[in-house]
Amino acid sequence: MKNREIASIFEKMADILELKDDNPFKINAYIKAARILNDLPTDIEEIAQSCELQKIPGIGKGTAEKIIEYLETGRITKFEQLRQDISNELIALLGIPSLGPKTVALLHKEFKINNLEDLKQVVADGRITHLPGMGEKKIENIMRGIELYTLSKERMLLSEALNTARETIKQLKKSIDITTIEAAGSLRRGKETIGDIDILATGKKGKEIIDAFVHLPLANDILAHGNTKGSIVTAAGTQLDLRVVDKDSFGAALQYFTGSKSHNIRLREIAKREHLKINEYGIFSAKKKIGGKREKDIYTTLHMDWIPPELREDRGEIEAALNHTLPSLLNDSDIKGDLHVHSTYSDGAHSLEEIALKAKEMGYQYIAITDHSQSLKIARGLSEAQLREKIAEGKRINKKLFGIKILIGTEVDIKSDGALDYSDTLLKQLDLVIGAIHSGFKQKREQLTKRIVTAMKNPYLHIIAHPTGRLLGEREPYDLDINQVIEMAGKTGTALEINAYTERLDLDDINCMKAKQKGVKIAIGTDAHHVDQLWMMELGVTVARRGWLEARDVLNTLPAEELIKWTKSKRVRMH
Repeated sequence: MKNREIASIFEKMADILELKDDNPFKINAYIKAARILNDLPTDIEEIAQSCELQKIPGIGKGTAEKIIEYLETGRITKFEQLRQDISNELIALLGIPSLGPKTVALLHKEFKINNLEDLKQVVADGRITHLPGMGEKKIENIMRGIELYTLSKERMLLSEALNTARETIKQLKKSIDITTIEAAGSLRRGKETIGDIDILATGKKGKEIIDAFVHLPLANDILAHGNTKGSIVTAAGTQLDLRVVDKDSFGAALQYFTGSKSHNIRLREIAKREHLKINEYGIFSAKKKIGGKREKDIYTTLHMDWIPPELREDRGEIEAALNHTLPSLLNDSDIKGDLHVHSTYSDGAHSLEEIALKAKEMGYQYIAITDHSQSLKIARGLSEAQLREKIAEGKRINKKLFGIKILIGTEVDIKSDGALDYSDTLLKQLDLVIGAIHSGFKQKREQLTKRIVTAMKNPYLHIIAHPTGRLLGEREPYDLDINQVIEMAGKTGTALEINAYTERLDLDDINCMKAKQKGVKIAIGTDAHHVDQLWMMELGVTVARRGWLEARDVLNTLPAEELIKWTKSKRVRMH
């Protein structure tokens, strides 16, 4: 799809304008358009052909014209003009956390910094200390930012890998006859970041399948082109490896190439004790192959239950499979609604009714629309008067819509002292209240922890949003005592969120496991600002599965009436 190519250009245009200290509204328009394109499940070429580009909220006339220009010519004139005097390497430095456009511009002016190596040299030889505002802590943050940036370039987000793999498989199925095809590796296990993408396939004409693969439109470079294996790199720098295997070995190969390494080592140890051998071709007793066509063969032959891919990290899943005590993991079909969505009342792209209708189309019973509170001016946070208007509108819409219920809520700011950004009188009128930290990220561990712990004692606060505040590849988690937060969540009956937004996935799987052990409920919310981002619920479910969560552990699996009853139970408990 062209979506990510155009989104990448818009991101670069925003970066260049930031370097030039240009109009912030123009910068935000490009950032918003890039975000929309990245999260759009429909191919932008199809939308353009139907002349409906400007019907996409956030895509204005000028942006639409640039999209059409790229689709027709493969370039955007405005981008070419903007980048004439700025190198791609310099623009890339804006992706380093803690650096910022003003610092990059200053470094370029003072020391002729043009790329990452130049920056590393200036930091290493101490010249950077002579710039205004460059204290020890700032330099330390820049050094850590360089590390994060380097790591992020080596791996891609789960969402990006999923979309790339699905598009590859879709294109391949169109071009050649394939019997079976499936993604493997860390992508199949649902890890939050992915290195290379591994795909396995079976078919009668293996060599022709590889030929079709290496000549797909998304292939920018060919790394390997054999009879049973091919390897390509996309324009975005993503490496994909395809292996064509015999159908009688597909299950064994899928298990082997899904991993993880530590999980597979444990399986081999068990097999060895049983005088068996496992490899990518099957499971063998002496030289006789006794299984491998189905993945389940590997596990049942070792007297254990089949283990869902998301659990294969050697965290106790093998023992549970041997004892037949594996959890019945949460499924997409268990989810009855999204508990974190933004509307045009704050910084979202759609009205309450538009969001509700999309939720109904997705088969949901309810959707919680939780706009920002008054302190978050940058996100057009609602005043108390505006929130009352929203409550009234939500009630009117609920009276006329059938088959879907709007839960009127808020993502309320948690202030520095742990107080909430709205009065309790107003909060008690809402169906759902999510508390979040949006400022003071660098406060000391004790203060950050106390803020959240204090907020959870409020009887009208139901959920803590994106509890650790991380942004994958961009910002590390707050310096927070997450164990204390989980402990208090259990005591107060407060849920913790898996924020399913592509760059968050917060809580992570490890902390989900800790929360489950303490009896803490988990809420999954997409944090969607556009209806085309509601698909990200799938990512949240994947994190939940990796965290061993079952339907009973997750708030979103409750029917609307039971969910409301749960929110009211905290008031009773805290009073």
